[in-house]
Amino acid sequence: MRSCGHLLGGRVNALAFWALMAALIMTVLPSQAKTKDTTPGRLLTGKVLDRDDNPIPDAVVYVTDTRTRAVKTYIVGPDGTYRFPALATNVDYEIYAQAKGKTSDTKRMSQFDDRKVVDIPLRIDLH
Repeated sequence: MRSCGHLLGGRVNALAFWALMAALIMTVLPSQAKTKDTTPGRLLTGKVLDRDDNPIPDAVVYVTDTRTRAVKTYIVGPDGTYRFPALATNVDYEIYAQAKGKTSDTKRMSQFDDRKVVDIPLRIDLH
């Protein structure tokens, strides 16, 4: 037979173990929350280029939210670069560019692409 003191000692040890585990979890969880990226959405960037990889200034880039069909536009500068910050992470987007009466192929940015920064070059054959 076990003595009462031995059973009590086992309960105290188990209680101390679970208290220690709870304290450990409480210290780990807040540090995990701090390291989580809190920036809103994704950043879509890229360049509008001709078939010889030259930038096409003043091209217009169209980004369409496939869920709401809302369209955002961006007029590129001399370097052909475009930028759409804070796009929703749970939506697919269609992207294309137009310049001088010509249109690029339509590209797609999937909601399943978990990159925070997505770079999509758009090519327009001006010839």
